[in-house]
Amino acid sequence: MTTPEAEQSRPEERLERAVRAAEQALIEYEIAVETFRVEVENFSRLHEQRLGPMYARLEELEARILQARADRSGDPEDRRRADEARARLAPIPGVEELLHGWMDGDGLFPEAAAMLTERPVRPPQRVRPSEEARKLYRELVRKAHPDLAQEDAERKRREDFLTRVNAAYARGDAAELRELADEWAAGPELAARPGRGEELYARLEWLSQRKELLTLLAKELEDSAIGAMLRLAPDDPDGLLEEIAGQLRGQVAEREAELAALLGQDS
Repeated sequence: MTTPEAEQSRPEERLERAVRAAEQALIEYEIAVETFRVEVENFSRLHEQRLGPMYARLEELEARILQARADRSGDPEDRRRADEARARLAPIPGVEELLHGWMDGDGLFPEAAAMLTERPVRPPQRVRPSEEARKLYRELVRKAHPDLAQEDAERKRREDFLTRVNAAYARGDAAELRELADEWAAGPELAARPGRGEELYARLEWLSQRKELLTLLAKELEDSAIGAMLRLAPDDPDGLLEEIAGQLRGQVAEREAELAALLGQDS
């Protein structure tokens, strides 16, 4: 036979279990969002690294084509378009500035030259977390997430620790993540203080609000240009970059031929 005290404790126990389940669900969701954010950031870096020179070349060719047309026609509207195209490149940089990060004193870096000439060279550095790094990151976040602590000092300790974890994960540094896992295992593991009644309801409300914020962040990432591209080929982003590079090489060749024709007519 259950006592009145036991009957009274059951709702609070169920509420505690609901809070713990909601905390774990939020952590898993946050891991998924952070993983996708890192993927988007790294894909954006590779996108710029591999395709940046080709976009710059297309803009330069477009400006030169419009200038050649304006010189031939003398039309004020053609002149206006040419001036606007030059303004987008202005102040007109030197070659080193135009291809900043793509060349040194000896000329174009091999990666940049390859995208314009199709010569096989060493691909850009792959900055994408390995499966080991992903696994370590997920385990560390599940163990050390600040939402699992309700004491201010412990929450701060976890926040500082996860800042380091996030930085190592963004670099794809599995070795550092292993060191962080050892550090966490050796450190104090404080038990979360159980809450009761109104405190538990407030906790559930906070968790719900936090999930809404993460949902907005996830949507923003998915709707971004890079996020949309990444979702087209999540298993082969490098292949997608190669496909886009092929299209850009074709456009560069077309613009170069168009410019050569215009300049040839003037000679």
